[in-house]
Amino acid sequence: MVIEQLFVLVTGIGAGFVGYAVGISSLISYPALLALGIPPVIANASNTFGVIGTGVGGCIGARQELKRQKYRAIRHFLIGAVGGVAGAFLLLELPSKAFEYVVPPLILFSVIMIALNPGGKAQNREAVALATKQLHEHRAAKKGTKSDGSVDANSSADIDTKADAAGSVIVAADGLASSDAAITSSTSPSAAAPRDPLWLRIGIWAVAIYSGYFGAGAGTCAMAMLSAAKIAPFHEMNALKTVIGTGANITATLVFITQGAIDWSVAVTLLIGSFIGGYIAPPITRHIPARIMRYATVVAGVILAVNLGVKTYF
Repeated sequence: MVIEQLFVLVTGIGAGFVGYAVGISSLISYPALLALGIPPVIANASNTFGVIGTGVGGCIGARQELKRQKYRAIRHFLIGAVGGVAGAFLLLELPSKAFEYVVPPLILFSVIMIALNPGGKAQNREAVALATKQLHEHRAAKKGTKSDGSVDANSSADIDTKADAAGSVIVAADGLASSDAAITSSTSPSAAAPRDPLWLRIGIWAVAIYSGYFGAGAGTCAMAMLSAAKIAPFHEMNALKTVIGTGANITATLVFITQGAIDWSVAVTLLIGSFIGGYIAPPITRHIPARIMRYATVVAGVILAVNLGVKTYF
């Protein structure tokens, strides 16, 4: 029993860490619960409760980003909450066998979304746009001269340094540190936020339904939609993605609790672990190339989907 709880705790920490990094905590925690012999539907319901810790930890860590768009965050949380209820009832009302049959394709879908990396591409595009603008500004400034026609050597050297730095950001736009620095500097609390288009609200609701039903890769799907809508800088969209998932998981969990679908012997420990993982992830992931983490997740997801598919279909 103690070994089982330690296993679940460590799994939760890993799920919280990976969930913060690439948005697929359920691809870590759900298979672990299955490995303990928990039936698929109960395992999924217990996992939904457990990964709330990832969302709560992420929201606490992203309070600065959420403060700049608190009304939008509240709206997206409510949309996510409504979708989570619908997804939870779908899970409980449909035959359990149906859930087992759709899980392998859902995991593959999640893996494809991770491989396409819509969130990372949005981050890179934003970094490149900012760096290009800075480079043009520096080059324009470099053309300026002093009143006697000479060029200030110190000013010219400083401009050259800044221009080189901006160019480096463009070249390294796929790097996590470069993108983060550029986007952070571009975030302005006073910038007017565009309105959410209707298709985005509908899309978020659909993602929330999926999150309540299964959830693996739901954060990646939400990030893809937010990126397409271009409603905010990358870090703020990432925070919104966490808010949506948290709202869906909380309401879905309430449904599961009322229906007695949660295995409390593992759910609470998983919750604690995922909170720890989500809390410690930010300072660690800054030193791990996002590309490596994404590739490792894709490989693991494909192996898991094939393994479950063979057991289910053959």
